[in-house]
Amino acid sequence: MKVFLTGGTGAIGSHALPALVRAGHEVTALARTPEKAEWIRARGATPVILSLFDSDALATAFDEHDAVVNLATALPATWQWLSQRAWRRCTRIRVEGSTAVTAAAVRAGIPRLVQESVSMIYPDRGADWITEDQPVDHYPRAAGNIAAEANTDGYTAAGRTGVVLRFGVFCGPGAAHSAEMFALARRHVVIMTGPPDAYISTIHLADGAAAVVAALTVDAGTYNVVDDEPLTHRDYATALADAAGARPWLRGPGRATLLAGHRMTSTTRSLRVGNARFKSATGWSPRYPSAREAWRTFAR
Repeated sequence: MKVFLTGGTGAIGSHALPALVRAGHEVTALARTPEKAEWIRARGATPVILSLFDSDALATAFDEHDAVVNLATALPATWQWLSQRAWRRCTRIRVEGSTAVTAAAVRAGIPRLVQESVSMIYPDRGADWITEDQPVDHYPRAAGNIAAEANTDGYTAAGRTGVVLRFGVFCGPGAAHSAEMFALARRHVVIMTGPPDAYISTIHLADGAAAVVAALTVDAGTYNVVDDEPLTHRDYATALADAAGARPWLRGPGRATLLAGHRMTSTTRSLRVGNARFKSATGWSPRYPSAREAWRTFAR
């Protein structure tokens, strides 16, 4: 297939781009700078330098492609996580960027659109498993992902194939937050956000990339892309410490994170998310069944 990729140099995109090329697809990828364009070219794809928000230019670039995969995002650094201002760019990319991409794909007559989203928009369900049938929670920082999903649903309603991938928390090389947390763990500081018995659903970036490739053949709809075994925050912190090979002297902030309110909602709630729908639809299965294996591989 001829695939146009946005966000191809980001966390998940930097894994998805070479995965698409290895799968035999002809990939064109959006670049913001000449340096990013060279990175894309070196991995077997064709770079195009233009703005994510220029729908007219996007429509021209999309012409004659079979699918558009929108992985564009801009998560703030860990130290900026509580800042409302730091989230503005990410929200703009999700809202205005996805709107521009969707409109351009419609104009170009693209039959398939794959949109990145996150599983952290589900409400807290304790120890209960969460499927795609669970309604999402409209808290402030979920607005961008909910808008992007709505654009994709509209794409399907217009007679095309819109696919939403709700990824778990990223882990692995290329995930900046993973690198930051691992570096702290090596210094005997293990980050644990939220109650120890709350669940966190993760996905290794390599498995996420494989899911992007699989999404090129799946039916329209919304799919959870997470590993097989969500861990509790306590077990997740233990897996991180074990991989780092350093006994934690400080483990936190745990329940104290709840004091940050909606600004930390996505990391404090209990989300035991299931991946059965996507596995059944595509035959995809994660190589790293839980964060334990993901962290061990990250350490190596």
